Amino acid sequence: MTNRVLVFTVAVTLSVIASVSADDNVREVQEKLRDGGFYSGQIDGAYSSQLSAALTRYQIRNGLPITGQLDVDTSKALGAKPAVTTSPADSAQSSETWRWLRKGERQTMATTNARERSSARTSETPGSGTGTPPQESAQGTAPIVSESTEPASAPPATAPENSSPAQNVTPERLRDYVGAFVLAGLDPHVGAEADFFADRVHYYDQGVMNREKIREDLKRYAERWPERRFWLAGDIKVEPETTNRVRVTFPLRYELRNGGKHSSGRIDKTLVLAPASDDLEIVSVNERKAD
Repeated sequence: MTNRVLVFTVAVTLSVIASVSADDNVREVQEKLRDGGFYSGQIDGAYSSQLSAALTRYQIRNGLPITGQLDVDTSKALGAKPAVTTSPADSAQSSETWRWLRKGERQTMATTNARERSSARTSETPGSGTGTPPQESAQGTAPIVSESTEPASAPPATAPENSSPAQNVTPERLRDYVGAFVLAGLDPHVGAEADFFADRVHYYDQGVMNREKIREDLKRYAERWPERRFWLAGDIKVEPETTNRVRVTFPLRYELRNGGKHSSGRIDKTLVLAPASDDLEIVSVNERKAD
């Protein structure tokens, strides 16, 4: 009887130690993501959808596999302890993560944008006109957001009456949108990324399709390739499409598996986005093999 009690006590103690260690690991990650401008939640050691969204942002900006998880690659990049989990989040949390990322976090985006502006100003020294331009300037070919010197805490300026809601979206917001779209493609609820599309969409080379037809196509794709991994392989490129639409192009690396079958490579994916209430929706999608 004494031995059983001892074994039980040791097991409970080890469980508590592991739990505390995991919480400390998550807390350390939260602090690093906060310092980098990716996370604005509480530093509480709790693994949440808000933290998953922040991890996705970090993965996008650092060319890591987009999982929304504290996986092995992301843990290593953050200098954290071994990953808390390498298993996919449950269906509810996975959906909540990309929805959180899609709607964006104004405080987080303001902080990140402010850091990027500060970094760009620091790198612009006299006589450096022939050097490499700042990353933020290179990735957007249109004035999607005004590079003002207002502090991050200042209220957003009112857009001109004749400006397009889609063209006033910040590059950081568009990166979040792209990350949410990619993450939705990994959602256990197969076809979840169809929620990003308008009612009718110019869908690759298949002409105009409605959202439900697109959802069916996405389900067939998931059945063909049940194991999927994606990386954002570079900066997004933003261009105005019309007065109320914006074109977003981004390089995407992929690895697809189905048993013994395997496919990998890199594509340039293009989304044309239009305003929809207080959000954006995809009205056209296409892709081509990268050179």
